[in-house]
This record gives sequence, C-alpha cells and structure tokens, in this order.
Amino acid sequence: MEQGAKMLGWSGDEAGFRNYMAARIVAASLAAVVLLWILAVLFAPARTPGAPDARPRAYSEPSAETRADPAREAVAKTGGQAAEKPAPGVHSPAAPAKKDAQPASPSAPLPKGVVFMDAAMSPINFELRERFWGWRPNDILWIGDNVENYQIGVLEVTRRTAVTLAERLSRTGSQASIDPNLEKAMNWFMIKADQYWFPSAESKFKDGLDEMEAYKQKLIRGEATFYLRADSLIPLLLTFEDLLGSCDENLVKEYEDDGRSVGWMSADNYFFYAQGVAGAMLPIIKAVNEEFSATIEARHGGDLMAHAIHSLERAAEIDPWIITDSGYGGILANHRANMAGCVSHARFYLGQLAKTLAT
Repeated sequence: MEQGAKMLGWSGDEAGFRNYMAARIVAASLAAVVLLWILAVLFAPARTPGAPDARPRAYSEPSAETRADPAREAVAKTGGQAAEKPAPGVHSPAAPAKKDAQPASPSAPLPKGVVFMDAAMSPINFELRERFWGWRPNDILWIGDNVENYQIGVLEVTRRTAVTLAERLSRTGSQASIDPNLEKAMNWFMIKADQYWFPSAESKFKDGLDEMEAYKQKLIRGEATFYLRADSLIPLLLTFEDLLGSCDENLVKEYEDDGRSVGWMSADNYFFYAQGVAGAMLPIIKAVNEEFSATIEARHGGDLMAHAIHSLERAAEIDPWIITDSGYGGILANHRANMAGCVSHARFYLGQLAKTLAT
C-alpha cells in the first residue's frame, strides 16, 4: 500500500491514501455504469424488448378496448355516419347524421380500413415520434447503424403499403381516381431516408403520416372507401413477398455483387434491415387477417395466414446482443441464417396465400 502511494506521488498518511483510492474507485465505477448505460441506449437492438410479443409497444395492433376510442365513439355519436371532429388539416365538414338514424352501440364495428390504417401508420410513427433520438439515417452525428438499418426496413414496408393502398385498396380499379390524401402520402414517403434538409426526411415522412391520418378520418366519416376484395389484397401480398425475397437473398448470400465476401458489418446491416421489414410488416399482416377475414376464410387461406404471422413474429423476436455470422456448423450462432429461416417462411406463406386468393 505504501509503495503504491509513493508511485502515485501520495505524500499523506496511509489511511488518507485508502480513502483517496476508495473514492476514485467508486467514481470510476459510477462513470463506467453511466457509460455502459449510454452505449446500451445508443447501440441497443433496433426494437424495444420487453413487450409480450417482443416488438415496440407502438407496433402492436390496438386492442378492442383501445379501438373503441375515439373511432367507435365517433360512429356511435352519429348513428354510424360521421365523426364530429375531423383530423388536423382536414377541412371537410362532417356529414350530418340522418334524422331517423338509431344510435349505434359502443361496441359497433369500426368502418372498413381503420384497423388497417392504424397498423400501417404505427411502425413509421414510432420511429419518427417515439424512438429515442428519432429518425437516424440522415443524422450528421453517427451513433451506430443498427437502428438506422432497422428504420430503413420499416420505411420500405411503409412505402410499399402506401403505394398499394393508394392504387388498389382504396379504389375500384385502374379507371378510378386516386384519393388525394393517399397520393400525397405515397409521394412524401418516397423522399430519400438520408435526406438531411430541403426537405428533411423526417418532415416529409410526418407529412405522409398526416395524409394517411386524414384518409383514415375520411373512412370514419364515411367519405372514403376501403375495398375488402381479394383482387385488392393480392397486390399487397405480392409486393410483401418481393420485399421479403430481397431480404432473404441478402441474408443467405456469401459474396457481394463485386465478388467480395460478405463482411461482418454487412451481415449486421442485412440482419437489422430484414428485422425492420419483418417488424413493420407484422402488424399490417395481422390487420389484414382481421379486416379480410371473410375473404381469407372463404378461400381457405386461414392456415397460410397463421403460418405467415408466426414466421414474422419469430423474425421480430430474434434479439442477439451482438450479431455473429459463424459458419453453419460453427459453435457461434449465424444470426443472418436464423433470420433468413423466418423471412423465407413468411415469404413462402404470403406467396401461397396470394395464389390461393387468386383461384
């Protein structure tokens, strides 16, 4: 102890040196804990663990009780006609209730498409407005790329959903006009994810969410339509199948396009992008299962849908502390291959469901 004190230049008594070292050790320990906490927040897996289905809370489809407010109340107040208060930015007056309309019960079903719209908006809304540090792909300060790649995966699902919603789910056919709110949303989501300003990605993505919310409010007021036909749903399933196919290829390939082997950093990026795709697709597919239940059951597609949902849930639940890309027979896990198994299954079942609905 005395020798150590001399080495550190301590000239006081031994008891004082003990107190001095104890204080420094405690301070260093606290600093290490704070540093580890900061790193855990900044470099944590893209999704938030702890929810029953291991997905961010905001990604979960709303329960029946949650969905009762405010939409069901809006329907109940107007006898199934119009909501009293439109969404922000929507200036169309609510349709008046019919004089002979009977008040709907609080448990009245939501208008067609409302559940789907909530599920379509929830993932990107979480990334923009609720996640710590917000939207990250266009940040000047780089703090790790796990969340960034996850968010880009979420964005790609949102883009494809917005396009299919505008072009197929909300209109009768190619001769019908596109809903103006959905057309704007489709365009705003096409802004590059890393666009910093003029305009910034965050601002336009939020504008896209506002336009989707305006369309949802029109559904509640009975001023817009959402079609539950098989030929409206098939394009959405096929575009999801294509997107999962791209993820699948990146998760299993050994070489990049330029001939280089897939490195650890690329494997990490491919993993979290695929998980972002699966995490955003899951609530949408669950909403499809609810909204299109009659159509799916009529074509005997219930089992295919259940398998697809289960595969997406497994993809969203994989939660490694660090991504390893070991050989298939190695001791360490190959997380890319694990993700590929779930993604490949989801792709297969969604493709089969699309074929079933087409027959």
